[in-house]
Amino acid sequence: MKVHLDPEVDARYLRLDDSSIVESEEVRPGIVRDFNADNQVVGIDILKVKDRVPLANLQQIQFEVA
Repeated sequence: MKVHLDPEVDARYLRLDDSSIVESEEVRPGIVRDFNADNQVVGIDILKVKDRVPLANLQQIQFEVA
């Protein structure tokens, strides 16, 4: 997984897979899912992150495996 941060447009992009993106779907305003040819989600774009996530949570990204 790769996480791209773009502070100029206040966006975060989570890339889950390196396969080609063939379709995108905005599931909510500012939340876009990218799909590969097998209809699997391979990326998630989150716009206006500061409006959606408490600022403290933007300073550090933690991953938990369950």
